[in-house]
Amino acid sequence: MESVPAVFAGAVFALFGGALMVWTGVRVRRAEPVAAGVNRVASAVFATAAALVSLGLAAYCLTRP
Repeated sequence: MESVPAVFAGAVFALFGGALMVWTGVRVRRAEPVAAGVNRVASAVFATAAALVSLGLAAYCLTRP
């Protein structure tokens, strides 16, 4: 069974990663910049990578014995 801190950390990572993924998708779909003053493609790729890393950490925290 997971410990309470691991479940909390997993939930935080999952919420952050999911919200970042949705926000990035909405910004890209509307052709708006993801970050101000940065190349659109580079910022979208970086934000998507950060969201995937966060979701991966959430999965790790929630499946760790």
